[in-house]
Amino acid sequence: MSLKSPPKKNRWSWRSQAFRGLIYQIVALGMIALAVWFLASNTLTNMRVRGIQSGFDFLSQPAGFSIGESLFPFDSAESYWRAFLVGLSNTLRVAVVGIVFATLLGTLVGVGRFSRNALVRTLCATYVECFRNIPVLLQLLMWYLLLTEMLPSIQDAWKVGPFFLSKGGFNYPIPIWQAGHAWTVVGLLVGITLAVLYRQWARKRFEVTGVVKSMFWVPVFMVMAVGLLAWLLGGAPSAMNRPVKGEFSVENGGALTPEFLALLLGLTMYTASFIAEVVRSGIASVSAGQTEAAAALGLDQRLEIRLIVLPQALRVIIPPLTNQYLNLTKNSSLAVAIGYPDIVSIANTAMNQTGRAVECIAILMAVYLSISLLTSVLMNGYNKRVAIKER
Repeated sequence: MSLKSPPKKNRWSWRSQAFRGLIYQIVALGMIALAVWFLASNTLTNMRVRGIQSGFDFLSQPAGFSIGESLFPFDSAESYWRAFLVGLSNTLRVAVVGIVFATLLGTLVGVGRFSRNALVRTLCATYVECFRNIPVLLQLLMWYLLLTEMLPSIQDAWKVGPFFLSKGGFNYPIPIWQAGHAWTVVGLLVGITLAVLYRQWARKRFEVTGVVKSMFWVPVFMVMAVGLLAWLLGGAPSAMNRPVKGEFSVENGGALTPEFLALLLGLTMYTASFIAEVVRSGIASVSAGQTEAAAALGLDQRLEIRLIVLPQALRVIIPPLTNQYLNLTKNSSLAVAIGYPDIVSIANTAMNQTGRAVECIAILMAVYLSISLLTSVLMNGYNKRVAIKER
């Protein structure tokens, strides 16, 4: 007697849970789209009745204002969309640099909370409690006042080698671009690739043999060595554009304005205090048996933290760390309080000149939403990579 196979389920039947879920999602999306359309249509109608202009055509018009700090040249005769691009670049610059510095400082402070030295533990705890409990806006104002009031005037600028520090900001030499610098950039990229491959090989060798290889200094040496070799092959360009103290300002070279420095310091110090607590909680989540096993193997505290504790703590650290990165990026919008020309400041100026409030706010919302989603995607991808695989 042959056994009959069970009848196949119809995927498009209402009895299918997956099909019902798909229908519910389509209905929900339709309702959301309908609500957005109603709000947009109602807003445009009311604006038209009141004689308020609308649309994004103003982006192609001349901006009519200058921007004090920009990564690329900007003239007042250029369009609004280019002004928004300058503001976006300024926002990304402070956000990316702030994330890097806040991560380094927060990690050091978080690890320092477990130091065997009582003074180090106390200093780290004091730092966290002080900077975490003061509003970030007050910290930005504090750093801005310190940089503009406590530093000397431009005529009496502090000079250390080719570097100047004054009320006008921090001035430093920059290389004059030549063809050899392109070779240097290529060499650095090759060195980074080799360093990543070396770290993968060293990690696999450690898992097989237990022999610990340098995971920091050797990769750094590889990047620097390949970059130096490429620089020599490119003719070793060494011409520098050095800052020179002028009558009213420090001229030439590169410069970081007091507004940028105040914003960077405020966001870094504030966010690092939260990252320190994230790191501390992640390390504390690792069971004491892991550290006891590391001690039984004869690993010192440095190797114990790097090889045993942090890899396991990362699965706890990464999700809240992503939130802190997002918070830092969004808190950069407070730059308008100290005069840093980020995208919010540019949008405010464009809004006052054109009256296109809805459009400017929509651009801001789209920019911050895009940056936040991109950050989340990158951090979620890294979280999946470092997650401990279980059977």
